[in-house]
Amino acid sequence: MTVAALYVERSGCYSNLDGVDVWDVSRDAREYSGPHPVIAHPPCQLWGRFSHINFKRWGGEHNRPGNDGGCFASALASVNKYGGVLEHPAFSDAWKMFNLPRPDKHGWVACARYYVCEIWQSVYGHKATKRTWLLYQGKSAPFDLLWDRPVGSHQIGGYDQRGKERNKPTISGRAASATPIKLRDELLRLALHSTRIPKE
Repeated sequence: MTVAALYVERSGCYSNLDGVDVWDVSRDAREYSGPHPVIAHPPCQLWGRFSHINFKRWGGEHNRPGNDGGCFASALASVNKYGGVLEHPAFSDAWKMFNLPRPDKHGWVACARYYVCEIWQSVYGHKATKRTWLLYQGKSAPFDLLWDRPVGSHQIGGYDQRGKERNKPTISGRAASATPIKLRDELLRLALHSTRIPKE
């Protein structure tokens, strides 16, 4: 069975996998029309806390928080229609904008339409802690993920303002944004699982 990987890099971890339909920048994922379940990684740069700082500093509509050209809305619509999972950084403003339930404990939290959870990508092999929120919808309830929360050995971006002793080696760019292979495989399993009708 095929899974559509939306908003990913053509040469990234989803490329050249059997059964994965890759939607990179050359294919507008907002045009995805099924029929396969999805793994959606919509752009996050305009949904985080730094987006407000950058907009205040530099201005410009291209820097306006949430102005992602409808990418997150489209990704959410694809999950709603075809099933699967959506991934975004923890505390993403998109959650508030689209009135999505927030994770509030270890494990999946069920609501009327979705399941949500927080994972730390460090447990899947990322060098940084990288707290991440997942939103799942499917015919079957999601299976358990790895809920441990090991602190990463590295940090993403700038320096920790709490003092030099708190700083770690920094990673940025592709290394910071890359999805660990173990997490990729788990997301693929989730997307496929979303199509399964539970046994009575």
